[in-house]
Amino acid sequence: MAKIEKLLIANRGEIALRIHRACHEMGIRTVAVHSTADADAMHVRLADEAICIGPPSAAESYLNIPNIISAAEVSGADAIHPGYGFLSENAKFAEIVELHNILFVGPKPEHIRIMGDKVEAKRTAGKLGLPLVPGSDGAIHDVEEAKQLARDIGYPVLIKAASGGGGRGMKVVPGEDQLETLMRQAGSEAKAAFGDDTVYMEKYLGNPRHIEFQIFGDGNGNAIHLGERDCSLQRRHQKVLEEAPSPVITPEERARMGGIVANAMADMGYRGAGTIEFLWENGEFYFIEMNTRLQVEHPVTEAITGLDLVREQIRVAEGHGLSVRQEDLEFRGHAIECRINAEDPRTFTPSPGKVTYFHQPGGMHVRVDSGLYAGYRIPPYYDSMIAKLIVYGRTREGALMRLRRALEEFVVEGVKTTIPLHQALLDDPEFQKGDYTIKWLEEWLARETPE
Repeated sequence: MAKIEKLLIANRGEIALRIHRACHEMGIRTVAVHSTADADAMHVRLADEAICIGPPSAAESYLNIPNIISAAEVSGADAIHPGYGFLSENAKFAEIVELHNILFVGPKPEHIRIMGDKVEAKRTAGKLGLPLVPGSDGAIHDVEEAKQLARDIGYPVLIKAASGGGGRGMKVVPGEDQLETLMRQAGSEAKAAFGDDTVYMEKYLGNPRHIEFQIFGDGNGNAIHLGERDCSLQRRHQKVLEEAPSPVITPEERARMGGIVANAMADMGYRGAGTIEFLWENGEFYFIEMNTRLQVEHPVTEAITGLDLVREQIRVAEGHGLSVRQEDLEFRGHAIECRINAEDPRTFTPSPGKVTYFHQPGGMHVRVDSGLYAGYRIPPYYDSMIAKLIVYGRTREGALMRLRRALEEFVVEGVKTTIPLHQALLDDPEFQKGDYTIKWLEEWLARETPE
């Protein structure tokens, strides 16, 4: 076992601040790395040390592995936490960190590599007993092979990039006459976005929900699940609002599927936090991918379990193992997270700029994860998410009422935000009932653009 004395946070924004807070509660000193554009960021101000690692471009700063390793060595950091995004699922980075005798607060590099390749991830998931969407066993290159497979599966089918995500390199094929063209387009998009034109095929599910299970492993064959999150409210494959537990999953389904994913991760010898993502339709789960990192929406799981996921990541990295057993976990109440972006709520055009006034909501069971403050200038170079509003209630109805009140109190002036979007969502009867799927939000936006 190791004791982390000083941890370098290889990220920015609210997640960097989230990691810093967990470290300080554990008596661990922090090192913030930052681009020149983030010199005044809140996580930089609060960290014990701060080191500039490059200009605003992420490629020259937050994705610059040599500069990050140099910062760790100069500061004497004995661990690195990658947060999410940037280098968090880069197996090469994890390997380099460990080669420099620095603890990587994350999974084993080989697991990051396996699950980062969508084809290999699907193959591995099948071997581990996770239910799969019907589709190709691996990559498809030949059009005639693809046509025969599509006939066997049944149209519509989905062509997906083996590398990357976010909807890029993904095409829905309604019939055979369009298969060759759309397969070529998917490969071209994948090549441009990820440098890899490899694609594979899956059955296209008509109107599913996006359900994901949070898991934790100790790296030595022990693993637990922390229940599911419903992330079905998406726009262009980007999550907008998440809740836990899902309004449609029964306790029996949670126990059954949770047991399957926990056993799979135990068999894999998985280390640290991970998320197994499924499409759910008509009572059936279908594996789509695994994220080998902390998720943006991890606070809703923290709210219903009472477990600090970042502290747990650090404990596991130090070699202490899991702090709880499956039978010790209780799922209580309901939590909802709204992603607040610096965007026009109608057009979703990014709205960077100076925050002239900032007031975050408070009160019982209201949490805001954000690095904003009055006078801060939101840079145009990175993701537009500027805050996460998380509320908890004993029931879903109670959580919705608390969310409505918290959104009314939330004030960000100087830039446009998506707060009005979330307020409009709360007024919709279907959302209030939890009656939505991954297609619902875009259909809702098409007919009811919020003012």
